[in-house]
Amino acid sequence: MRKVIGIGETVLDIIFRDNQPIGAYPGGSTFNAIISLGRSGVDTTFISETGADRVGNNIISFLHENGVHAEHVYQYPDTKSPLSLAFLNERNDAEYVFYKDHPHDQIDFDYPEVHADDIVLFGSYYALNPVIRQQVYGFLQYAHEQGAILYYDVNFRAAHANDAVKLRSNLLENLELSTIVRGSHEDFQVLYKQDDPDVLYRQEISFYCKNFICTRGEAPIALRAQGDIARSYEVERVEAVSTIGAGDNFNAGFIFGLIRERITRAQLEHGIAAEQWDRLIAYGQQFSAACCKSIFNYISPEEGKRMKEL
Repeated sequence: MRKVIGIGETVLDIIFRDNQPIGAYPGGSTFNAIISLGRSGVDTTFISETGADRVGNNIISFLHENGVHAEHVYQYPDTKSPLSLAFLNERNDAEYVFYKDHPHDQIDFDYPEVHADDIVLFGSYYALNPVIRQQVYGFLQYAHEQGAILYYDVNFRAAHANDAVKLRSNLLENLELSTIVRGSHEDFQVLYKQDDPDVLYRQEISFYCKNFICTRGEAPIALRAQGDIARSYEVERVEAVSTIGAGDNFNAGFIFGLIRERITRAQLEHGIAAEQWDRLIAYGQQFSAACCKSIFNYISPEEGKRMKEL
């Protein structure tokens, strides 16, 4: 059975509307996607670290409750679990404030077993952070050598804009290991001062990775892929309760589609048909829309049950 391994940060998202807290839920970009996949019946494992405190215990329990293997989430006794404050505006988009306590100069984890065509999801600042780079890059290299599909969600935010040049070599290493790269137009504006998908693919991505997805908010999703495939996909308008986790759940849906459609790394590297890309993007949009219909960062257990029954 193919499995999905996510590596990334864990946080407790405290969500505010009109400057008043309305909920607190475990989160983190890769974490959100892994929860949705776990709810959909996918064999999932998560690699991360958190504090040995009440928040950290809650995160571990939440992973277990949603069918995610959590033995590679390490709890450090002298670390406070990170918090994220998410302030929703009138369009239910979020502005974030992060509180983190990182006394350690590295993370320590044993590699979970990886087989050919398993899928590794990674991204955000976590995948670039120099403090933990040696450990993260070592695992990504191992997974690549084992024949896994590496799905890279760039997710590079303005808060790290001043570090972009310093982190460029780490970014290029990530692109080179990746089978699929996904990012938003906002990520690429911060990194390259550019958000035209054709320019980005030609100048920044295609030399390293041939399969590129650029999400652009309400504008059409752009796909540039192996075999000179160039596609554009309209985005379904939904009445969003919250857009927190929309991109994360696009990743989850796309990965669900890879497993559902039995698509292998060799097929992706040699080029799959445009119609197969259409179905993968549709899964991504389905998961993303389902997430936006609630205050939570992931698809509902009911939606996950429906996906299991497909």
